[in-house]
Parts: sequence; structure tokens; C-alpha cells
Amino acid sequence: DKKTKYKSSYNEGRCKLLYEKGSAPKDNRINCNMKKGVLLRTTDGLKTECCEEEMGSSRAPCSVLLCFFIGFCTLCRCSATDDGANQTALLSVNASEAAARKMPKNLFGVFFEEINHAGAGGLWAELVQNRGFEAGGQSIPSNIYPWTIIGDESSLNVSTDLSSCFDRNKVALRMEVLCDSTGNNACPPEGVGIYNPGFWGMNIEQGKTYKVVLFVRSSEPVHVVVSLTDAGGSKTLSTASIIADNASKWTKVEALLEAKGTDHNSRLQLTTTRKGVIWFDQVSLMPLDTYKRHGFRKDLFKMVADLKPGFLRFPGGCFVEGSWLRNAVRWKETIGPWEERPGHFGDVWNYWTDDGLGHYEFLQLAEDLGAVPIWVFNNGIPHIVSQIDVFRIQCLFKLENLCPLTLLENDLQESVTMMKLTLPISYHLCKYEILDGIEFARGDPDSRWGSVRAAMGHPEPFKLIHVAVGNEDCGKPNYRGNYLEFYHAIRRAYPDINIISNCDGSTLPLDHPADLYEFHTYPDANGMFSEAHHFDFSSRSGPKAFVSEYAVHGDNSGEGTLLGALAEAGFLIGLERNSDVVALASYAPLFLNDNDKTWVTDAIIFNSYQLYGIPSYWMQYFFIESNGATLLNSTLQANSSTSLIASAITWQNPEDNKDYLRVKVVNFGPNNVNLKISIDGLEVNSKQPSGSTRTVLTSDNVTAGNSFEEPTK
Repeated sequence: DKKTKYKSSYNEGRCKLLYEKGSAPKDNRINCNMKKGVLLRTTDGLKTECCEEEMGSSRAPCSVLLCFFIGFCTLCRCSATDDGANQTALLSVNASEAAARKMPKNLFGVFFEEINHAGAGGLWAELVQNRGFEAGGQSIPSNIYPWTIIGDESSLNVSTDLSSCFDRNKVALRMEVLCDSTGNNACPPEGVGIYNPGFWGMNIEQGKTYKVVLFVRSSEPVHVVVSLTDAGGSKTLSTASIIADNASKWTKVEALLEAKGTDHNSRLQLTTTRKGVIWFDQVSLMPLDTYKRHGFRKDLFKMVADLKPGFLRFPGGCFVEGSWLRNAVRWKETIGPWEERPGHFGDVWNYWTDDGLGHYEFLQLAEDLGAVPIWVFNNGIPHIVSQIDVFRIQCLFKLENLCPLTLLENDLQESVTMMKLTLPISYHLCKYEILDGIEFARGDPDSRWGSVRAAMGHPEPFKLIHVAVGNEDCGKPNYRGNYLEFYHAIRRAYPDINIISNCDGSTLPLDHPADLYEFHTYPDANGMFSEAHHFDFSSRSGPKAFVSEYAVHGDNSGEGTLLGALAEAGFLIGLERNSDVVALASYAPLFLNDNDKTWVTDAIIFNSYQLYGIPSYWMQYFFIESNGATLLNSTLQANSSTSLIASAITWQNPEDNKDYLRVKVVNFGPNNVNLKISIDGLEVNSKQPSGSTRTVLTSDNVTAGNSFEEPTK
């Protein structure tokens, strides 16, 4: 039991980080006396008194710069003197090609899950929450929250009906205005109507332009004022009039709003002073300056892009499963024009999403990041196994005329009554839905689903080569049966796709075929550091590991601490050293909206206009160059080595086409360590001198983290 095994206290003097980067000085032997309290980064060689030179004769890449990243519990500085260190360690690095091994080119990536309003109200830049007035589903009266009435019952009535022109989302809002522009029952000068505050306030910035799109219908001429205001509606930041003389049928209208001021807690208003009935549906407000006009909030996108991820796993996570299968993600309902998407209630994390960030957008996001997409799909099993929705579960994998519409309800009802499922669900569910999803990503533009992708603006296929069958479902009834149904169907149609199993094969071999297996770990800091050696004894043959979710969690993790980042750095060094059996790894979760703290800890925290990375985010910077790098053979000798772990890599910088060498060392123990680094196998004159740049990140508290006020504390 990991939770029991790793339930141990940590030393408050533990855990700081050091990162040094640059050309090797006159010697390749370095003494570092590690003491209390700093994260240090340099882009040059160490001071000359730290080093001596010993050149080997073996061939190594030229123009090598020595880089190293050291995590430790005490302040680190280089010195030729002992300075009170009570332990010593020697790291020997063999830089020759003969002792090297290439690491996977996409080893470290990112995992996006719709959790903590990461997409809706986050990366996806849509500012209107519940744009279709159907957060309550496809029934009426629907839940229109957070839409709110402007006026009172004497001036207007607001309700919902099923009159929308969109077949997959029939709910529309009906606004009956009782007051008029003149007479004894005149509307107030500012009008009556509705407003939407977005996701805890809309970020409206002066000089920027925002596009409003909505659908409207009325038997009378329509005159509606669209405006951006402060939270109370008293200050107008931008306004436009929507006038339609004939809107007896649903009419799409658009307006551009240029902000005349800045307010991070704004709202969108739709108001009128004219009596009559107006229907609204699918109201959208998007900033024009999203990344490449692809809909991604620029600052959040940049935070992810700066990590240079090798892959993007999407869209979950537990979000994919649904606590009830009726709330599982169905990819076909997330494509096409945004106004036609029905949206769904993510009942695992308990909020509605309009699915503007859908299957197409995730594939586009991966491409924009330069990352390989990894699609996780529901395999017919919900998050909570006992919650099978007997009467509403339809064929999640339906392809018209090729498979049955529903489960055999009698069989399922009997199985549920007996608290067990006697038949694998996938015998009744169809594999074709998933094959369609792959064709949507990879198919030619004239194929059935490839043509849908092309119509959305991307005629070229996306580079989808990985799919995961479910999420954390291995121990659930019938997972293996369902998995095999999908495995064989996908293998026959797309033999080059890597198929990922939810079952952990790191300690025991899998009992079913797979290209990769998933490994998730969320221990405390002590447990995470211990996990660095988890794959040391894994089989070197068979499927490789996909560490798709890792993070320090639980006791003392808070919203992200230096302690957690250090433990995770040690874990990632362990993955580097085992990268012959570990193919992919990603931190989880990626995003947290500060207004929805359903799950902490998360790499990037944001609100409507601010953001920062926790220490674990910045820790990942030091592994960016590991993707596709060459792992060197290194040996660490210490009188107490359980708190130390190290790796050494070489990589070529595409900006200057030079080869660099980096050594990363983590000291997770309570004691100072005098570290010597000896590098053999470098070609004579392969190291070049350079200037010095040093960046220091420090804290006097190991449980400290960053914040909006101090984003890079």
C-alpha cells in the first residue's frame, strides 16, 4: 500500500534546487558544497576554483557545454574547500558514445484534462458561460446559470423552451419584455434584459476587440443593445446595437466590441427598451487575439508551449469516463460548428461544458504545440462501475447501419441487479465510433470523417499515432474484454497506431497485448522520491511504460511547493535513467482555475487575467532538452546515497547547432553534501569558454510556493 508505505515525515531542512548550465571551465571535476536554501541557475561554466580538467581520449560530440541541475536540502555553492559538509559524493560521467543511449524523442509531454475549469473558463477563450442556456441538459425548464435578469418581474419574464433551430441542442431562452420604450409602462433608460458574468468575471482589456455571435428570433423587429460593462453594470466598456427588421426565423448576428477601458471582472449584457418577445440561443463572446485565431487563450497557451512538450494527452482523465455513462465524452458531439454542439455535464468534476474545446480543437492544440496527440477514449465503462445508466445508455460507438443502437437492456438489467456484469459491454457497443474518431484525425480529406475535419479548416491529416483505451479502468469488471475488442479492431484498421492499456505492467507482465501501459502515481514527497527507482527492475522486454499522471499529492503538497518539485525532479531523473522502458511521462493535472479548486496540486494556476506556475511547473523546464537527448552512463558514489540521484545527458541545441552536456543531481536528504563531478570521454578541445549568467530562485521555507502576487517567488 503506497499510502501507508510512504507515510513518513520529512525534514524541514530538506529540499532546494540548483541548476547550472554552461561551458566547462578548465577542468571537468567539480566540487559543490551543498548548504541551505537556494535554487540556482547559471548559463556558464563554474568558477575556476571549483574545477580541474581531465580529458579522456574517447570520441564525444564537439562544442560540449557542461550543464547541471542539483536539487538539495541546503544552499549550494561551488568551492574547493570543505566548508563544513558532512558527506561527500562522487558522480562519474562517461561522455563517450559507446556508453550512451538515445532517449525517446517525446519522453516528456503534457496531459490536459477538463478539470478545475481548465478548458471551459480557461485555455478555451470563450468568455460566456453556458452560452446555450442548457446547463440543465436537453429538458425544460433548463438551468440558465449564471445568466441573470436585468430588471424585475414587472418588466420582463424569462423562461426556456425547446424552440431552438439546432437539432442537438433544442433549448432556447425566451425573454418576454413587458415594458415599452414610451408610455406609462416605460422601460428604464438602460433597458431590461439578461447578463452573463462569464467564468467568475470576464477579462476585458482596453484597446482589444471582442466578437459577439448570437442567434435571435422574434415576430417583431429586434432592437437589442449588446454591451460590456463592469460587474455592477454601471460602467460601460463597449457597446453595439443589433437591429433586425425581420427575425421571424432564427437569425445569426455578429458584432465587434472594442473595449474603451479595462476591467477584469466584466460582464456581457443583452438589453432592450421595446415590448415584445425575443428568443436567444448560443450567445458567444471571444477575444480576437487568441493564439493563431484557434481559440486558445494566449498566455495560458504560452505557458504550456514554453515546456516544449513532446506529446499532448487529452481530454482526460476521469472526465472521459463520466460517473454515469450518459455523461461520458462522445467525440462526435464535440465537432462541427460550435453552435451545433450539445455540450454535456461533466459529472465527475461537476460542471457543464459547452464542448467548444472538442476533438478537433485538441488535435489542433497538439499541432500548435508541436506535440504528438494521444487520444484517450471511453471504453464503455463509467468512472463508478455500479452507476450503469440502464435505460439511457446508448451505443457509445454507434455507426449507422453497422451496429445496434442500444445495449440489450434485459441482459444489462439482470447483470446490474446481480451486482455484476456477465457480458463484456463492448460485445454490444460498437468499435466503429472509435475508428471513426481516428479517421476524423487521420483520414484523407475525401474520406467520410476526414471530409468533416477538412470542412472545419484542416484538410491535412493530424499525426495521431497513440490512443488509450479508457482511463484507470483496469481493475473494473470487463475492462480486459472491452479492451481486447478495441485493440483488435484498431490493430486491423490502423496497424501503426500505438494502443495503450490502463493496466500497469511495471512489476508483472500484462495478460493482454499492448504497445504501452499506463502508470499513475500521486504519493507524498517522500513517496515520490522513492518512486525514482520504481522501474529499475521492470522487464526490459514487452510494452513500455506511459507515466501519464504523476504529481506529489496529499500531505504538505498544498497548491505546489518546493518540496514537491524536488521529489518530482528526483522521480523524473529516475525515468530518464529508465527511459529504455519508460516511453512517455506527464505531470497531472495541468491547469487550475483559482475559482474551482476541485483538485490540487496543478502545474499552472490562473484566474481571468493572471497566471503563474507552481514550483513543479518550473522544475519541468530542466527536462525540456531531455526529449530525444542522449543519456550518458553515470555512476554516483556516496557514503549515504539513498538521498541522491543523478543523470547526465547530451543534446544538440537547434538554435546554434552545438552539442551540450547537462548533469542533473538531486539531494533529497537532510545533510550537506560535498559533490565532485568527474567527466571522462570528452574529446580534446571539445569544450568552449563562454560568459556567465546566473539566475537564483530561493526560499527560506520548503513548503513555500508561488502566487499571483509573487508568480516567480
